[in-house]
Amino acid sequence: MVEKRATHGGTCLNVGCIPSKALLHASEAYAEAAHDFAGMGIKVKPELDLAAMLAFKDSGVKGNVDGVEFLLKKNKIDTFHGTGRITAPHTVEVTESKGKTQLATKAIVIATGSEVAHVPGIDIDEKRIVSSTGALSLPNVPKRMVVIGGGYIGLELGSVWSRLGSEVTVVEMLHTITPGLDGELAKQLQRILQKQGITFKLGAKVVKVDAKGKGVTLTVEPVDGGKKETLECDVVLVAVGRVPNTEGLGLDDVGVETHARGRVIVDHKFQTNVPGIYAIGDVIAGPMLAHKAEEEGVAVAEDLAGQAGHVNYDVIPSVVYTAPEVASVGKTEEQLKEAGIAYKVGKFPFTANGRAKVNRTTEGFVKILADEATDRVLGVHIIGPDAGTMIAEAAVLMEFGGSAEDLARTCHAHPTLNEAVKEAALAVDKRALHM
Repeated sequence: MVEKRATHGGTCLNVGCIPSKALLHASEAYAEAAHDFAGMGIKVKPELDLAAMLAFKDSGVKGNVDGVEFLLKKNKIDTFHGTGRITAPHTVEVTESKGKTQLATKAIVIATGSEVAHVPGIDIDEKRIVSSTGALSLPNVPKRMVVIGGGYIGLELGSVWSRLGSEVTVVEMLHTITPGLDGELAKQLQRILQKQGITFKLGAKVVKVDAKGKGVTLTVEPVDGGKKETLECDVVLVAVGRVPNTEGLGLDDVGVETHARGRVIVDHKFQTNVPGIYAIGDVIAGPMLAHKAEEEGVAVAEDLAGQAGHVNYDVIPSVVYTAPEVASVGKTEEQLKEAGIAYKVGKFPFTANGRAKVNRTTEGFVKILADEATDRVLGVHIIGPDAGTMIAEAAVLMEFGGSAEDLARTCHAHPTLNEAVKEAALAVDKRALHM
C-alpha cells in the first residue's frame, strides 16, 4: 500500500465523507436544539462552540483512520508513506522522505481517487476562497457564504454553515440543483432548502471573483444572457465537482490509456490496456462514490485471487446528506423516458407516515418506478428523514430483480419510517393503504 498522506483512508476518511458527516450531524443537532426542542417540551438555548465542534469532527476522523491503520497491520499489509509512480508494468517507484524505493510486483492497482475541480480564474487559498477541504475547518462562521456549484458537496457543506448562522447563496450554472438526481426530488429538495434559508441563483455562472478587499466580491451573469450582478460575501466555497487524480503516476510512460478527461480506461475485470495494471474508484468511469470504489476494490481483489469479482452498476445507491436526506438507486424518470421504457410510478408522502408525523419529520416522499409490463423495480428515490438508510432495502430488492409487488407484500415493522417504502410499492398499483 502506497499512501501519500500521513494517514490512511484517502479523501473520504480524511477530508471528505467522514468529517463532513460529523459536521452535518453536529450542526443538525444544534439547529434542532435551537428550533425544535421546545415543541417537544425540552427548553434549552444552545450556544455554539465552533472550536469544540471542529474538535469533535477531528476526533471522528482520527478514530476512523486509526481503524484503517489497525486493519492494515492486522492483515500484514506492507505500507509506504510517499508518492508512487509506475515506472514499468510490474514496477512501482515510491518517493518517501528518506529516499526512493523500487517495488517489484505481480499486479498494480491504481486507486488514487479524485481531487477538487478548479474554476479557471478562481484561486483557492483555503481561507476566503475554499474548496470542500477548507470548508471543513473554517475558524469562524462566515456572515455570508457563496457556494459555487449546486451538487451534493456544495449543498451539504452549505447547509452546515447555514444552520450555524451563515447567509448562504448557491450559484449553479444549470437550471436545477443536484444534476443527475430524479427531477421531482431535485425540485422538492430546493424548495425545502429555500425554506431553511438558503438562496439559489440557478442558470447563472460566476465570471469574476475579487478577493482584494476585506470580503469577496463575485460577478455573476445568467448563462442564457442578461444583466450581470455582484454578490458580496466573506467566504466562497468552490464545489464544482471532482477530477480523477492521475497526474504524476507515469501512466503515459508505460502506455496506460486514459479518456480525454483523465479517467483510466479499463475492461470488465478492471484491467487497463497494459497487462498487470488495474484501476478502480474515482479514476475510472462511473459515479465518484466511496462505496462504488469499495465494491470495485473487493471485485478486483477477488479476480486477482482467481475468484469471480463483479459489480452491478445498475444498483449503486447515492445519497445527498442534507436535512432531509435524499437517496436514490437505479433509474430516474428522466432516464426511463429517454430510453423509451414504459413504467409505473408509486409515491407515498411522509406526511401520511405515523412515525414521521409523531417525530415531526414529514417533509418528503418515497417514489418507486417499476416496469409497466413486468413490475420489476427499476428505480427508487427517497427524500425524507434517514433516506440514506432506507434506500438499502430497495437496493437489496433490485439486486435480486424484485418487483413492486414483492416489496409491497413484505411485512414492515410499525411504526417505522420505512413503512413509507412499502406504501409506495403498494401505490405502484394504486393500492396504498394509508392514503
